[in-house]
Amino acid sequence: MEWGGTGKAAPEIGVEVRNAQGDAVAAGTGAGGVLRVKDPILWEPGAGYLYRLAVRCRLDGAEDRYELPFGIRSVEVRGTQFLINGKPFYFKGFGKHEDSCIHGRGLDEAVNVKDLALMDWMGANSLRTSHYPYAEEMLRLCDAQGVVVIDELPAVGLHANFVATGLLDKNGTVNTWEQLKTTPHHREVLEKLVERDEHYACVVMWSIANEPAAEEEGAAEYFAPLCALARELDRQRRPVTIVTYEGCAPDTCKAAPLVDVLCINRYFGWYNYCGRVDAGAAVLEDELRRWHEKYPDKPLMVCEYGADAVAGVHSLPSVMFSEEYQAEFLEAYHKVFDALPFFVGEQVWNFADFATAQNAMRVQGNKKGVFTRDRQPKAAAFLLRRRWRAIPDFGYKG
Repeated sequence: MEWGGTGKAAPEIGVEVRNAQGDAVAAGTGAGGVLRVKDPILWEPGAGYLYRLAVRCRLDGAEDRYELPFGIRSVEVRGTQFLINGKPFYFKGFGKHEDSCIHGRGLDEAVNVKDLALMDWMGANSLRTSHYPYAEEMLRLCDAQGVVVIDELPAVGLHANFVATGLLDKNGTVNTWEQLKTTPHHREVLEKLVERDEHYACVVMWSIANEPAAEEEGAAEYFAPLCALARELDRQRRPVTIVTYEGCAPDTCKAAPLVDVLCINRYFGWYNYCGRVDAGAAVLEDELRRWHEKYPDKPLMVCEYGADAVAGVHSLPSVMFSEEYQAEFLEAYHKVFDALPFFVGEQVWNFADFATAQNAMRVQGNKKGVFTRDRQPKAAAFLLRRRWRAIPDFGYKG
């Protein structure tokens, strides 16, 4: 058979799938077709079973071979449930950063191994790549170890009237979606992210942005094409979300109708209701119930909640920045989460303390970590360990 009018024989192409023990479980030849694995072992949280796809191309006596590990699993949103392999999954984990002592920002493979070991110690099962795609080395580890990932675009700060400390900008009100011209680049980055990460079993949801001006007019027109594009590009049709902040309420959010899962960040009892954990928790419960009333067929989870604690600072009664206050804050939120059957996940902000620009609201960086920047536990880490090891990955909420 002639190949492409070149007068040369067509390349010989072989494709096979091997299981974790190295046994061939499916095979085929040619450039097209479907491989079927009979009675597959499914990839699940805590059990990252991976197969290996091998493609061999032989031409003129030379052979190239490409191998790709992959897991087999399903992801689906059904009503207020988030299903993995048809079972209702409950997210337990963190937002975190690619940040550590010595190396600072960026990839550190030894730190990644340490971080996932600490997450396993705690009973955590998930993380969000806040607020940018992580290096693929981390996704490979999550695939192999069964850690669930919400994969987030580097779209943080799409809000002309908001700053990271939770205050309104002094420049006054500006129409974000008239001012920003980020659509072409946002689309390009989304395309590249899905192309790079769609084969990772650990990735179960795409996060289009973190804390944008979703309450402003123009947000729906900005995000609707991006949400549609994510669904179009991803052959697995993973759920899509946009993570919103406190200024975006159930009755004002323009992004909520567009997404499959409602993901929100809330700090009642820290940036407001300062020092009043119980009051903050009461406000939180009221808002979560209003989200459910507005969107009764969507799962809801909190992707950020937490309080700063300087390691070694103790106070009785607790005060802000003490380890006791951080632990009490988390515990108060957990009581709210457990009371709501439509609630599908909790991801604490943050896994570990991290460096920030200097300002009057930070004590040598952000101290919301339940571990210090060099990965030593605060009191909150032990609280979370007791809680999460008692909560199953599946079936906790129905």
